[in-house]
Amino acid sequence: MKLTRTLLLFVFPLYLFSCRTPKEIPPNYLEKLTDSSGHGIVVVPEMRIQKNDILSIQVYSATTKREVDELYNLMSAPATPSLTTGGGILVDSKGNIEYPRLGTFHAEGLTKDELAAQIKKRLTEPVELLKDPIVIIRYLNLKVTVLGEVGNQGMISIPGERVTILEALGLAGGITDYGRKTNVKVVRELDGKRQIGIVDLSSDSLFHSPYYNLQQNDVVMIEPTTMRERERDELRALQRASFLLSVITAAALIYNIFQ
Repeated sequence: MKLTRTLLLFVFPLYLFSCRTPKEIPPNYLEKLTDSSGHGIVVVPEMRIQKNDILSIQVYSATTKREVDELYNLMSAPATPSLTTGGGILVDSKGNIEYPRLGTFHAEGLTKDELAAQIKKRLTEPVELLKDPIVIIRYLNLKVTVLGEVGNQGMISIPGERVTILEALGLAGGITDYGRKTNVKVVRELDGKRQIGIVDLSSDSLFHSPYYNLQQNDVVMIEPTTMRERERDELRALQRASFLLSVITAAALIYNIFQ
């Protein structure tokens, strides 16, 4: 009986400790947003080419001979864009692409339209290699990475050529109940420099953030809330207490056996 009372003195505080109700309630997405229908214009910044991007470049002209255009076509976009398909052309570590028959182009920092204009110019000046050429450029390896308190961490391939931070989080399974929506970090490399932006997903100014529209290779990081950190601390304390209780119970049983 004495042993039972002693064990209850240890178990009851642990029960109360494990049944604490969390006080922190995380904010919702766009919680501070009011109705803004009919106001403002949606502006989507165009992505700029970075090192290690893989581009599909296709050239068409007014010629009726398909084989003439094909001389200046870099492998067409594969049906399923992938780093392992071999399609497209790689932007090298210097930010350049080597274009067969046309030479070297510095692509890093340019938009697709700006690079297309340079290629078109070289196709027509100083010698007209093609008549009225049209240059179409597509990204083949658009991706962002989402880490932290989300349903599924990891790299996400972007099917189109635009993705917002809300869409990326949706593709990652959304932020868990333990994720901090008010302090989302976005790591971005631009023109050889690394930037870190802070985004508040509950704010009414989210759509005006330069990090609302993600760029290729962005890394989105969701930090844990203090509730998550506190629960981890409590779990560790509970595990230590449970171990200590097991040791005490075993010692008491051995004592009773040999008493």
